[in-house]
Amino acid sequence: MTSPSRSGRPRASSREVLAEAACELFLERGYEATSVSDITRRAGVSRSSFFNYFSAKSDVLWSGFDEQSARGVALLRDGVDTSEALTSIGEGLTPDALALAITNADAMGIAAELDRDRAVRQFHLQREIAARLVRDGVAPLVAQVRAGALSAAVLASVWAWADRTAAGRSLPETLAEALGGA
Repeated sequence: MTSPSRSGRPRASSREVLAEAACELFLERGYEATSVSDITRRAGVSRSSFFNYFSAKSDVLWSGFDEQSARGVALLRDGVDTSEALTSIGEGLTPDALALAITNADAMGIAAELDRDRAVRQFHLQREIAARLVRDGVAPLVAQVRAGALSAAVLASVWAWADRTAAGRSLPETLAEALGGA
């Protein structure tokens, strides 16, 4: 007995299809002029499918980074060396919607949104790094300052890698260099 055919896109590809549709629309219309409904229509998926993967329109751009960042934070919490844990953020990050948005921020009209979202993610990393440093015996104020520099190094590396100012180095190489100077 064969199973009935399912309509729509396969669930496994919906996230990527949504991200691709969103980026196309952001380039065509601009970020502000693109709605979640526009994205789901372009992707050929339901609005509820969008919210299965993303909590907001901007999350489309950040999902790959957020996954890798969560991985790095888990490593920090597990006691892995701080530089190694932070460098791991770049190991699985591929050129995706975020890299496209960084390189086309002006065309997409998304520069201010990227700055806000970058600051939120940088602070989240700073908080996690500082907590780890305090657990390792670093004084709280010093831990906050070091964590601020390290989290800034992570996001600056992603930007340098995405906009190709990292001189052709991979993201893990760029992160390692930035973290060594932080």
